[in-house]
Amino acid sequence: MSQTQLTPELRRALLERQRDEITEYYIYLNLAQRVSDPVNREVLEEIAAMEKRHYDIWRALTGEDVPPNRWKVILYSWLGRLLGLAFTLRLMERGEEQAQQAYDYLAQFFPQARDIEREEAEHEERLLGLLQEEKMEYVSSVVLGLNDALVELTGALAGFTLALRSASLIALSGLITGLAAAMSMAASEYLSTKAEKGPKHPLKAALYTGVAYLFTVIALILPYLFLDNYYLSLALALVVAITIIALFTFYISVARGSSFWRDFLEMTLISLGVAALSFGLGYLLRRWLGVEVDV
Repeated sequence: MSQTQLTPELRRALLERQRDEITEYYIYLNLAQRVSDPVNREVLEEIAAMEKRHYDIWRALTGEDVPPNRWKVILYSWLGRLLGLAFTLRLMERGEEQAQQAYDYLAQFFPQARDIEREEAEHEERLLGLLQEEKMEYVSSVVLGLNDALVELTGALAGFTLALRSASLIALSGLITGLAAAMSMAASEYLSTKAEKGPKHPLKAALYTGVAYLFTVIALILPYLFLDNYYLSLALALVVAITIIALFTFYISVARGSSFWRDFLEMTLISLGVAALSFGLGYLLRRWLGVEVDV
């Protein structure tokens, strides 16, 4: 089919594929310049060259040059720098799945569309083998810090809320509990990683765990620092906890290709279940011990 025989719909579909290919070419090229591992860099540069070749195939059919989506290039380049190569590449591959319909349509007119689609599938397999980086090596340490902080501190805050009934006292107790637990978790992770003698550096693993725990502690206690209503503060702390769970579970589900909803629901139910149990225990212990806090 010549350029003059292209229908407006077909030309539009070709130009969209052109734009996607040249956009991904620049994304892969930018990511390749930012990775330190020479094997990862070589594979990314190879994939970038393949995307450029695909662009040239579509360009030969349309006879037009198409600029990349610069915002998308900037977005994925920064995501790669901030959130890691594994997350960024997996997120891009989710976009590749959406291109399936476009390939099916173009293959009716251009047999080379199937060859390009096959190459895209092959490079996805190569990407899956590429996803080895420090951020993912230490993700288990981050998970440990987040999980423990969410479960322990939501439970502690719920118990403190009904036992102490003072936003400032709850915040103080939560901070003391959280800081002590963060240091304890970091120390435990250091000793555990050192004993395993695996690829992870014990000090880095401890740092990832401690920082993740401390970040969660601060996020959960913030409502108590700004609000006098301790019940409202508890409700907001639980909303913050669910938000942290959702964001981190999304990151892990993309980077590892796992199920978002299964992991999200499991972690949420555990955190809220412990909080509800602690809330009830706080009430029972206050009544049993006859403790009344007047502030």
